[in-house]
Amino acid sequence: MDLKIELLCQQDARDLFEFEYKNRAFFERMVPSRGDAYYRFEHFSHVLSELLQEQAEGISYFFLIRDENDTIVGRINLVDTEVNGSIRMGHLGYRIGEEYSGMGLATKAVNMLLKMLPDKYGIHEVHAKTTEDNFGSQKVLEKNHFALVAVDKDKNAKEAFKNYIWKNERI
Repeated sequence: MDLKIELLCQQDARDLFEFEYKNRAFFERMVPSRGDAYYRFEHFSHVLSELLQEQAEGISYFFLIRDENDTIVGRINLVDTEVNGSIRMGHLGYRIGEEYSGMGLATKAVNMLLKMLPDKYGIHEVHAKTTEDNFGSQKVLEKNHFALVAVDKDKNAKEAFKNYIWKNERI
């Protein structure tokens, strides 16, 4: 399947809402719920506006993963970008819709994003974390040359997290 990733924009609101709504139960099996309000379009639109403001300020970047028919198959985000010493870094998150999972799309989308980050956004280090039992996500990160740096358990969390880092080899 051919993929493209593109920056999220206000015109994507309805399609993204439908993608999130359709995949709610699937996503909530892996990550905490975003709450019922998120699945009401008015609230969703407000949240989207806040995300787009972060994107405009260069704090975070939100991308849609689309197939060759322009259907949203997933999302990929780089949030909380900051400069650490001389390196600009951010935190990766992604989700693939249920009917597209297990097809290698997350691996491909992460690879596409990592290739564009240094030149287009000046980002040379990416942090990611996943729950200890999310083997699919661990596989995505490892296939994209993320290094496991720590396993920790938050005091309030039910499970441990694996923390990964990717560094641009060109710097």
